[in-house]
Amino acid sequence: MNIPEHVAIMMDGNGRWGKRKGLTRSQGHFAGAKAMEKIIDASMDIGINFLTLYAFSSENWKRPEDEVNYLMHLPVKFFKQKLPEFMKRNIRILVSGNIAALPEPTKNALIKAVEKTVDNTGLTVNFAFNYGGRDDILQAVRKVIGEVQRNNIDFDELNEGMFHQFLYTRDLPDPELVIRTGGEKRVSNFLLWQSCMSDLYFTDVYFPDFDKDMLIEAVSELQRRGTIRAI
Repeated sequence: MNIPEHVAIMMDGNGRWGKRKGLTRSQGHFAGAKAMEKIIDASMDIGINFLTLYAFSSENWKRPEDEVNYLMHLPVKFFKQKLPEFMKRNIRILVSGNIAALPEPTKNALIKAVEKTVDNTGLTVNFAFNYGGRDDILQAVRKVIGEVQRNNIDFDELNEGMFHQFLYTRDLPDPELVIRTGGEKRVSNFLLWQSCMSDLYFTDVYFPDFDKDMLIEAVSELQRRGTIRAI
């Protein structure tokens, strides 16, 4: 089976899943976190090397306060439970996004996960948290301008590869496949620079119901398009 090196997933539909089940949106997000654990397992099983999960977008701050508060607490609870397991399974954690703007407990949980797993060499799971594609590009531009002004970069030698080093995702290859669950068919400010050559896969399934078989189907669709490497 041909396997993409890097898969990115927009985990959409958690709140709507909760509402459909007669639950709260926060309960839907909890179900999404459980599904996320299964997708991490599935990614390891089928040989994906890098998995990016769109956990909290820069636009999500506009959601109801109680929902935002729950989403801020979720990483604290998630990593407290899962970090020992990630260490045993050699999983490396990365975070992409403006984490400086996060509440201290959330920020500290994310930083600890990255620091604890820095030497792990297995699957890399990158959490896009407080992430926005436009913000990613703008913060990279600001850094480049600063480097040019300090004469650390020759403006005329700036190229795409050099610019990549200033993005939140500088430690990752660009994704070959971007999956969006939940029925919407738009990119919603996700990996705008990085996904310019990615294949897009949309499914109506809400993320809590997205499982290993559906991940394999998405990868198989990429195989049918003939756009991924063979291993």
